[in-house]
Amino acid sequence: MFNKLRNRLLLMNMVIISVIMLGAFATIYTITYQNVRRDVQMDLQHEVDSFGKLGGAIGKPDGAGGKRGGPPGKKGGEMTGPAHPRSVSFSLQTDEQGNILETNSRFEMTGDFYAAVAKKAAANPAQYSKFTLDGTRWAYSAMQNQAGYFIVFMDVTPQERILTTLIYTFSVVALVMLGIIYLTSRYFADRSIAPVKEAFDKQKRFIADASHELKTPLAVINTNADVLLANGTDTINEQAKWLHHIKSETERMKILTRDLLYLTEMEDARSRMIHVPFDLSEAVESVILTMEAVIFEKDLAFDYDIEPNLTVTGSSEQMKQVAMILLDNAIKYCNPKGSISLVLKRHQNHIQLSVSNTGPGIPAEHLDKIFDRFYRVDASRSRQSGGYGLGLAIAKSIVAQHRGKIYARSVPNETTTFYVQLNER
Repeated sequence: MFNKLRNRLLLMNMVIISVIMLGAFATIYTITYQNVRRDVQMDLQHEVDSFGKLGGAIGKPDGAGGKRGGPPGKKGGEMTGPAHPRSVSFSLQTDEQGNILETNSRFEMTGDFYAAVAKKAAANPAQYSKFTLDGTRWAYSAMQNQAGYFIVFMDVTPQERILTTLIYTFSVVALVMLGIIYLTSRYFADRSIAPVKEAFDKQKRFIADASHELKTPLAVINTNADVLLANGTDTINEQAKWLHHIKSETERMKILTRDLLYLTEMEDARSRMIHVPFDLSEAVESVILTMEAVIFEKDLAFDYDIEPNLTVTGSSEQMKQVAMILLDNAIKYCNPKGSISLVLKRHQNHIQLSVSNTGPGIPAEHLDKIFDRFYRVDASRSRQSGGYGLGLAIAKSIVAQHRGKIYARSVPNETTTFYVQLNER
């Protein structure tokens, strides 16, 4: 699926860039073509003016149609040849049938050549036109006069070669650019799809984990219901054990679905959350008062250090939930007769809440994953203590909403500490 998505993105990107590149090349070629055409027409007009007006050619044709007479371009001591000798150029005077009457050329050419170009021009006696003869491009201008047609020819092969070279250059550049664009687009397409693929994989894993977690209590409920149905004659008191099992698993499912819904609502409500200033010191202290009894019942040592009047912007109830999750997590994983410590103080340029407990700790390879949904370092122990692996995911989501940071540090078989960093108001 993701390969198809990547290929579609790649194809779309290649098509868009190819169209843009083709449009740019077409624009450059059109501008260059118009400039070359204008320059050729101007040069041809200069040649027409240089060769004289309407049949101002010199010399008399010999039997082969060649030129004879005085020096090329001279007539009565006046220059009649081309004023711009950058290109090969000459003029012909022909009759109505295209027969050559006069020639004027600075270059020695055969009668057959003159006859061939005269025939080309006679086929289309236009004011400006071009033709190819023996691999050479000629531009000509044919003007009608009393004798027939006065035609000026000019070699425009170099100018035409500019356009041909431009096309070849564009083709090579286009191929190289498409290769580079393909590799670059493939790289960025892979990078663009990576977060989508990661989110999709997490979603699949989330659904699979949620289904697995729901499957266990449902199986317990179904089994206990079968036991009740098999002993239909017993009283409710006699079947109380099975009913308590059903109720217990129902409560576990309620907690699971509540946490799942809470995580979903948190992600959808990030942009709508109202942030107000509140006293974080007071909020954390209220959580400690709630949890002290549980810690005492577990026979754990507990000490805390809270700096007063620390104010942050956000939701007081949500930050209480973060403190509750971290303390509850510390209680669950603290070793017997162990200790728990909570510290809330200013640290450098932010406020830091840290919750530590002694115990088996968390292996280094798990530290980056413990905030994922349903992730457990020790799955069996988590189920025994009633956890689903959602508490830390909820805490991370809340802290992210408050533009803070949450992370953990652990020394195996010694201590584990969770840190929450928030910006002070």
